[in-house]
Amino acid sequence: MRRDHNSCSHQIQPVYVNLPGFKNLADLRKQLTNYANVSTDSKTNPDSNTLLLTLKGNKSHIQKEFSMKKHEKMIIYNIFPLLVGEFPKWEEHLKRASEMGFNWIFVNPIQKPGYSGSLYSIQDYFSINPLLVDQASELTPEEQVKAMTETAKEYGLNAMVDLVINHCAFDASIIKEHPQWFQWEGGEVVHPACDEDGRRVVWGDLAKFNHRHTSDPEGLYQFFLKVINYLIDLGFSGFRCDAAYQLPRDMWRRLITETRKKNPDILFFAETLGCTADRTRRTAEAGFNYIFNSSKWWDFSGYWLMEQYNLTREIAPSISFPESHDTQRLIVDMHNNVNALKQRYLFAAMFSSGIMMPIGYEFGFRKKPHVVHTRPEDWETTDIDLRDFIKKVNAIKSKYTIFQEEAPTELLHYDNPNILIMWKASTINKEEALVVLNKDIWNMQHFYSQNLHQFVQARAPLHDVSPEYSVEFIPEPFIYDVNPGQGLVYVTQREEEEED
Repeated sequence: MRRDHNSCSHQIQPVYVNLPGFKNLADLRKQLTNYANVSTDSKTNPDSNTLLLTLKGNKSHIQKEFSMKKHEKMIIYNIFPLLVGEFPKWEEHLKRASEMGFNWIFVNPIQKPGYSGSLYSIQDYFSINPLLVDQASELTPEEQVKAMTETAKEYGLNAMVDLVINHCAFDASIIKEHPQWFQWEGGEVVHPACDEDGRRVVWGDLAKFNHRHTSDPEGLYQFFLKVINYLIDLGFSGFRCDAAYQLPRDMWRRLITETRKKNPDILFFAETLGCTADRTRRTAEAGFNYIFNSSKWWDFSGYWLMEQYNLTREIAPSISFPESHDTQRLIVDMHNNVNALKQRYLFAAMFSSGIMMPIGYEFGFRKKPHVVHTRPEDWETTDIDLRDFIKKVNAIKSKYTIFQEEAPTELLHYDNPNILIMWKASTINKEEALVVLNKDIWNMQHFYSQNLHQFVQARAPLHDVSPEYSVEFIPEPFIYDVNPGQGLVYVTQREEEEED
């Protein structure tokens, strides 16, 4: 039997629970009534997402229950620092990202590298890479970074940076200062390694932290926390945590929790590519806001992508990408076929909560970024310009909640194997979406449906919001010759149901 809080032996005090990302507080209020008596504080900004709750359970239970149901617009432009050079020269790239509809930038490591020069081989965590600093400027290196992140905010862009604490440069001074923080074999510091295509690959310029068995766990933890706070002070509000699965879950949980005590809006993104879905789940449960999914490698036919998606979507929302700084440029892989660039970007944007695109994708760049050798002189001049297309796709993602969450998603059967039909239904609001994609980037494919409503639950009209060749009226039957690589995007609304 439900017990009214006034009947308790002591008064339960109301508390504030902030669940950012809900656009409609009325909808959130309905969902929370099973857990608390809900009201809006008169002192609270009416535009805020804070509700006053008199709890029927405990605060942590409510936050856990609803943390995965919140959504944010996560449309990320990856700026590769060695390609754009000194921070004072970044504004043109920030402006272009903003004009295309991105609301975040992700920046690869900016700290001082070791002898190899690799961005991911950090020698000094509290110094800035001299290649990114205008030596003639009156501003200090840190001030130049702050000026860049402030300019990004002026363009409506939050800034995320790589957090590389799974290893450091083998010539970093902390190895001598704190040898107990590292793994050693035969008197030598251990280098990270992996097996790739049957051969052992060793990164000789890196040293491996001993996260799990260091004799000074508190010292190592405090060092990592200091690194995080240093980067926050530079204006970064998110961290892509490189090879997050390599650190103990308890360490991540403590780092994330402690960071959010002072900076509750900081986001953490777990890079777990190559892990099993179960290992990704375990890592994400440490408190990560987002993970990265592997849709980039999907061939539009195998079962594995949806299996992974369904295993992780309720643990943490995910981010798709059509290519990354670690992969070959897609235009090269697809033999200069621009249709493939459009197809893969649209699918990535529509598939999961977030989308990330590396700099140069919009121009069909061919040179893969190199963590040591890339320089501003490697900027390419091409005859490809997808800025308008990307802007339209980003606008779709930004407008519709269903493309900002890990919504229930199914791949529907269709007789033509070259046509992909993806159905999505929001759990935040009543939106449904249907994506029809031509898998074939070289040839048109015929699509026929007696009625597109056969693929959705909603009875309300479908609206064509496709980035190209959208139509006002959707005929019945629906007959369409889909251009090579083209994607059709339709949204509708399920009916509101009366409350019990």
